[in-house]
Amino acid sequence: MLTTLLYQPHDDSLLSGDEANIKAWKQSHDAILWLNIDGELTPALQQMLQADFDLHPLALQDASRDRHPPKIEAFEDHTFLLLRGLSASSESINCDNILLALFVGERFIITRHSARSLSIERTMNEVMAGNLSMKLGTGALSLKISRFVVKRYHKILFDLESRLEELESIMLTTADDKILAEVVLYKTDLTRLRRNFHYHVELFNSLRDEPSLPFDERLAHEINDVCEHQHRAASLADLFYQVSSDLIDGYISISAHRLNNIMKVLTIITAIFVPLTFIAGIYGMNFEFIPELKHHNGYFIVWGVMITITIALLLLFRKRKWL
Repeated sequence: MLTTLLYQPHDDSLLSGDEANIKAWKQSHDAILWLNIDGELTPALQQMLQADFDLHPLALQDASRDRHPPKIEAFEDHTFLLLRGLSASSESINCDNILLALFVGERFIITRHSARSLSIERTMNEVMAGNLSMKLGTGALSLKISRFVVKRYHKILFDLESRLEELESIMLTTADDKILAEVVLYKTDLTRLRRNFHYHVELFNSLRDEPSLPFDERLAHEINDVCEHQHRAASLADLFYQVSSDLIDGYISISAHRLNNIMKVLTIITAIFVPLTFIAGIYGMNFEFIPELKHHNGYFIVWGVMITITIALLLLFRKRKWL
């Protein structure tokens, strides 16, 4: 689906529509056009974008893919940004990514996303409601979209922080393999997010250090702000990845400690019963002439010896602090 917003500076008007706005934009010398493509970037659309906006065919190929690393590429009259945003249904760390392509020129911004993008919708709604003016420029609009993209990641990361704190408390008192499985899944999801965030950090660092058209010095503050948001997301993902690793190691250590305690108890029980079993084995042999076999109090004497050995061993283990 293709939608457009056409801003006319001379009368401060905003017109929403479809491809018809492209013709009006081309006939104006100062109008600003936002062209949004929701869905497949067909060959026909690619040809139209090449003809009307002079976009590079290889950049259009990258924008048409559903999987591609984030990147930035500067052209003579525009800048191409490729971001990884969150799908509309993503509300947790187990999220799905969508590719978000932006072609940003002095008088146009073209966005393409393979599935519904809440960041695009929110920015468009603010423009149409008058809360965000297109007269600020296409660079400011693209940075606004980028800020919305990373803020959605922030919410997911903050929710994960609370959950990790809960799991840390539970792990100290409960040994449950479901908890371990949950933390392992979080670590896997964070690995994927960390890769995305580090791509974005490099992308916006590059834009800040080597600005390209239309990102000039007037947008320096906005670019720094987006960079800070991206750095924060990346640092949070790294922190929670390490926390998840520590929780896994801690769970394994606690489980090993509990197993050692169990084995210690079983070993103590075995050590106590070994001499008792030895005595019972001797006097359980089927020989007729066992010396103490005919002793009147033999049964009670053997019990006394066994109880004495048991008490002596328990006292010894307690003295050695094994109990």
